Amino acid sequence: MRRMLAAVAWALAAAHGATAAEALSKAGIYPPRFEIHPIQSLTLTDEQFLSGQADGARAVTVAGVLRIAKAGKDRLPTVVLMHGSGGIGGNIAFWERALNARGISTFAIDGFTGRGLTVVNTNQALLSRTNLILDIYRALGVLANHPRVDPARVAVMGFSRGGQAALYASLARFDRAWNRSGLTPAIYLPVYPDCSITFQADTDLVARPVRILAAGADDYNPAGPCLAYAARLREAGLDAAITVFPGGQHVFDNPVGPREPTVSPGAQTVRNCSIREEPEGRLVNARTGEPFSYSDPCVETGPHIGSDDALREAALAAVAEELKSAFRP
Repeated sequence: MRRMLAAVAWALAAAHGATAAEALSKAGIYPPRFEIHPIQSLTLTDEQFLSGQADGARAVTVAGVLRIAKAGKDRLPTVVLMHGSGGIGGNIAFWERALNARGISTFAIDGFTGRGLTVVNTNQALLSRTNLILDIYRALGVLANHPRVDPARVAVMGFSRGGQAALYASLARFDRAWNRSGLTPAIYLPVYPDCSITFQADTDLVARPVRILAAGADDYNPAGPCLAYAARLREAGLDAAITVFPGGQHVFDNPVGPREPTVSPGAQTVRNCSIREEPEGRLVNARTGEPFSYSDPCVETGPHIGSDDALREAALAAVAEELKSAFRP
């Protein structure tokens, strides 16, 4: 791997008249500066988050890795990256490098380690899903005061469970209740999110675009519910759109994922569930009216995952265009 990186660096350097170090930086492999920031957050129940009440919530310190894309003193555009139920993995590393190579800094949140978790995909009940929304808001508070971050050019991007968090972080109700940063993201970019939950007032968003990226063959978080939600948002006159990548599997953007569709053993999926928020802030199984639980019969296991080089590059191109538009001065 080191030899390959060195060869890439020297090839880039020769092509552009730069040093190998400069070439690696431009390729997003070695950004000029890394910073690890503590993020003061809470571990709470969905009911606490939905009601806007933190009483009884446990204070926790999670962390974020800020990769500053360029040397100097300029304030740079920055993308917040929120991982899925498998934690920080190869897809986060891919987006860090790809965005850094385009002069965009990244802030990758680790919402698990500080909570004593590594993965939750085989037991999603270990952490209420709304916790990652709160972590995003708390991360915005870190970036709002950073001298190398342009607060007018911050995007939120998330994947799977983190994609769900990125999607619903755009709800005006949640933003009012929990976002104390003074920073409103320029765009929300959920990637293969779970769209199975219907929240109260979920067509009242902050005035920013939402662009969902879904996978056409995803049986973990199917595209169908996201297509329906995007349609509802557009009917409400909101700037929302969805791109479905035909044949794409869940985590198709992970360069170290399996090349063929592969079962993720024991991973829980709510693909056949319909979850609704009641006015009191409770999540219920919409079919039974009872409080939703991961022991409900609609929860299944063994969805597929798979990587796809062409779709990964297509997703990168789509995201680059959306960021270019959202970050326009």
